Amino acid sequence: MTHIVTRLCLRDTACVDVCPVECMVLGKPEEEWPWLYIDPDTCIDCGACVPECPYEAIFPEEEVPFDYEAPAGVWIANTKELLPDGAAFEGEVDGHDVKLLNAQQLSGGEILDLTEDIPPNYDFFSEGPGYDALD
Repeated sequence: MTHIVTRLCLRDTACVDVCPVECMVLGKPEEEWPWLYIDPDTCIDCGACVPECPYEAIFPEEEVPFDYEAPAGVWIANTKELLPDGAAFEGEVDGHDVKLLNAQQLSGGEILDLTEDIPPNYDFFSEGPGYDALD
């Protein structure tokens, strides 16, 4: 198993710094890969990244919620295709400076199926740039 970064990720890289196997990569280009991704072949499932994420965006794969109830004010990021009502955002979220190409703040109570974010995590390394995004 691996850990999965979901659309709750606002591209804060604190989680990257604590990964003992350096398997986390910031998605590039952002319009196609809007958050961080974890290499499922390298992840040792240690969970060090989970408490470091200020947005609680990382879950063990088997615990990614299909019925996540968004609290008021939570932000999500995604591609324009999957989040057509999103917009560029630059500012502070929960005490952290963020700059996002396409994001949306939720009013609260929305139910999100975050399991939809599992395939892009695998795709980033199999079909997308994977570790080449580090260059």
